Amino acid sequence: MDTKFNFADMGDRVVYVKSVDVAGLPDDVREAAGDRAKLFAVHDSEGQQLALVAEREMAFVLARQNDMRPVTVH
Repeated sequence: MDTKFNFADMGDRVVYVKSVDVAGLPDDVREAAGDRAKLFAVHDSEGQQLALVAEREMAFVLARQNDMRPVTVH
């Protein structure tokens, strides 16, 4: 895989998926998370959180269903 990838070609439809520690979230979100220690957030290029979901795969599916291109943030 020597193909160069240009993120600029993706425009503003790129979203970023990152894991979020449940312990740092508001009380109501922690309660809704149940026993989960982590959730996954989807953010736009400005850093605004668009969604918070239980599984990483769900974050990617959600983004793609909305014509967005998800990438992982480490």
